[in-house]
Amino acid sequence: MKKIIACTIGNCVHVAGIMNFFNLADKEGYETKFLGIGLSIDEVFEAIEREKPDYVGLSYRLTPEPLYALMDELKAKRDVIDTGDIHWIFAGIEDDAKIAEEYGLFDSIFYGWEDIDETLAFLKGREEGMEISYPDHLIDRIEEKYPYPILRHHIGLPKLDATIEAIEKIAEEKVLDVISIAPDQNAQEFFFEQDKMDPRLTGAGGVPLRSPEDFRALYNAAQRGNFPLLRSYSGTKDTIPFAEVLNDTIKNAWCATPIFWYSRLDMRSKRPLARAIRENQELMRWHAQRNIPVEANDPHHWSLRDASDAIAVADAWLVAYNAKKCGVKHYIAQFMFNNPAHLSPEMDLGKMLAKIELIESLEDENFKVYREARAGLTSFPADLYAAKGQLAASAYLALNIKPHIYHVVGFCEAHHAADAQDVIESCKIVRGIIKNDFLGAVDMRKDINVQRRKEELIREAKDILEGIRILGKDCEDPFSDPDNLARTVYTGIFDAPQLVGNPDARGELKTRMVAGGLYAYDEEEGRIIPEKERVSKILEREGIQEKIR
Repeated sequence: MKKIIACTIGNCVHVAGIMNFFNLADKEGYETKFLGIGLSIDEVFEAIEREKPDYVGLSYRLTPEPLYALMDELKAKRDVIDTGDIHWIFAGIEDDAKIAEEYGLFDSIFYGWEDIDETLAFLKGREEGMEISYPDHLIDRIEEKYPYPILRHHIGLPKLDATIEAIEKIAEEKVLDVISIAPDQNAQEFFFEQDKMDPRLTGAGGVPLRSPEDFRALYNAAQRGNFPLLRSYSGTKDTIPFAEVLNDTIKNAWCATPIFWYSRLDMRSKRPLARAIRENQELMRWHAQRNIPVEANDPHHWSLRDASDAIAVADAWLVAYNAKKCGVKHYIAQFMFNNPAHLSPEMDLGKMLAKIELIESLEDENFKVYREARAGLTSFPADLYAAKGQLAASAYLALNIKPHIYHVVGFCEAHHAADAQDVIESCKIVRGIIKNDFLGAVDMRKDINVQRRKEELIREAKDILEGIRILGKDCEDPFSDPDNLARTVYTGIFDAPQLVGNPDARGELKTRMVAGGLYAYDEEEGRIIPEKERVSKILEREGIQEKIR
């Protein structure tokens, strides 16, 4: 085990960079020791004599002029004291690093612009010019970087050749860990029945993939740069055959499947709701049997249709429960911020913390949750400058939940489909936010309004879940029985205003934004409807006498 000691020198008090470096070093098996703030050069050499380190790290992040005297003193000490094979490291802002470089005293210098991948390469003993290997499994990729999140972005241009070229450029830029392939809707629904495709919709919503060879071409395009993992949207029909194609061609990094959606509920397939639920559960089981991580992307679909925040939180627990029930070991929980677009940041964060508390209550030695954060697509304005601001603001808020994956949404999406340069620029913006956040951000989770909203939503979500239990009290497991889950929607326990006229839903729920949160709302009486009251009335209408406790 190699030992690293580090400190700030002079009167510099900025230690966040050292602490983050130590977090990575600890995970790579180094022994680390922080010596303190503002040490003199004499104190540094005393520590070297005492600690016998392999690496000495000095950090200085202030006005550069005083650094000259410190470097002169360090050089004088180094001229008369033999420090053996110690590897000397300097870290600072660019102007400071350039001064350190002038003296030729350091084996490695960090100028402040380095990416986490470069830091990890250093810790792994990879010198400049050495070939770097990148993990080819999602969990390994996450664990190598955490607490820094890996980045994901989707790509799916209307032409296959253009998408291949874009993937090559993105991979070579090394800004992205996971590329999500967006097949067009024709491919998602009719890949195995291509005679049913509407040729007018070719390229609508993504890349027109028509054969396994098309998928392999995308995979081959990513085998360069930092070798990003690939994953694809799931099929909305023939889901397991489609999963087999993804696994065989692009080594699908993880499966994203809903429980309720990709059905007549969202019209992305013609599957009746109960059938879709059964098939979606079976898709989870198929991936669980192969130890492929699974994401259930349900909750934000309810919010996209203006369901109450409480329904989205209840659904977050419910779909995670179903994943666990299906044998999933590595569960990706996606948290879409700004959804609906006009949630206030404090209500939004409270909503996500409520989801996290409920979802992660399911964790055990066989079920591990990984957090994936992202911005809501509908929150992006068409003005590209304002959209960049939204991307940055949303990422900064989302980093409060300490995600394992950050799903970058291209800032341009309200204006045009992201091309390679848009993806690269969006990822660089988010990387800049991550870097600043790890310097020491304000912990917004502690805000009293955030905590109040979290607790309120947990209570409300539990009332909804209790209603589902009562609705299916004659089932072996009300929370995973497909017919009871479908009935949950038929009866309106799960409902959304935008489902009006849907054959599988009530579409009767009214919601309203109140003080930055989205609530079930009685328009006639002008008041918020508590979920316990709302669900109790639904149960009474169904002739069920048992009450929500």
